[in-house]
Amino acid sequence: MPRRVMQGVVISDKTDKTIVVRVERRVMHPIYKKIIRRSNKFHAHDPENSHKTGDIVRIRECRPISKLKRWEVLVDEAAT
Repeated sequence: MPRRVMQGVVISDKTDKTIVVRVERRVMHPIYKKIIRRSNKFHAHDPENSHKTGDIVRIRECRPISKLKRWEVLVDEAAT
């Protein structure tokens, strides 16, 4: 089964080897038919502490690393 990949903005990098990523999605309201934004926060594993607040990152589902971390940061070859 393929792993989910999402893109979001880093909103916190205070913890060691962990970042918090906000992933936004746009959905249509069922009654008013207006597009609204919904967001989720995910804790992602960042082993080198290389990402800072405000960065746009891609995260991938992985095995549980800790109580909250079930995602890892994908290293883009274009960024390197």
